[in-house]
Amino acid sequence: MPFFSKDEISFYKFGIFGERLPQAVFTRSGGVSPDPWSSLNLGGTVGDDPERVRDNRQRALGAMGRNPASVFDVWQVHGVEVAIAEGPRPPETPHPQADVILTNRPGVTLMMRFADCVPVLLQDPVAKVVGIAHAGWVGTVRGTVRAAIEAMQGRFGSRPENILAAIGPSIGPDHYQVGPDVVVQVRQAFGEDSSGLLSVNDGSMYFDLWAANRLTLENAGVKRIEIARLCTACHTDDWFSHRAEKGRTGRFGAIIALS
Repeated sequence: MPFFSKDEISFYKFGIFGERLPQAVFTRSGGVSPDPWSSLNLGGTVGDDPERVRDNRQRALGAMGRNPASVFDVWQVHGVEVAIAEGPRPPETPHPQADVILTNRPGVTLMMRFADCVPVLLQDPVAKVVGIAHAGWVGTVRGTVRAAIEAMQGRFGSRPENILAAIGPSIGPDHYQVGPDVVVQVRQAFGEDSSGLLSVNDGSMYFDLWAANRLTLENAGVKRIEIARLCTACHTDDWFSHRAEKGRTGRFGAIIALS
């Protein structure tokens, strides 16, 4: 996952998509927000000043050569709803509630925000469609990325074997301790495969979100998957982490668009 920096904005790009596709996962560096949101906070619901968030958004998108007016974003609700972006979301309109966004419109920049949950970026270079999904543990067990693949098939005629997928920075398997209620739902969702997704350390149970989302993608027919393997809880200098920072933190952004 190559690292880039431009105009003080630092971001990673996935190698699987090649050089031409506009896509990035921004670190927390290069923005204007003070602690505890320092500094490139793109989350508008975590207590930061809206003007600073707008400034951060302009900085991040500007570093990628994308117009802030091109953005389509959503209110992420830990579900499986899919939003189809026919154009940018006008600022005066409410955010649709969804955890997957898809588009086949080159003038649209898809954006989501994260702080431990899993960003999943998608591209079908044949059908010419891109997408982004937000999968915390709830979305992972509900099959958010499966819903994304099914929507790409149903709406755009994608074939799973043509889809490229990238699993971005999020809380890693060594840090994502979960309780018995989560363990039950993981076992219900993944059956026999759940034994490879759950591990025990010092009597506590840990859930591997990276492996779970990879497995869901593979079961949906996706064959080419890149995993960043960057843990947000391990590296709070680079990433916002809700778990590691006990909820007092911002949100980093991920974008993808058609070139």
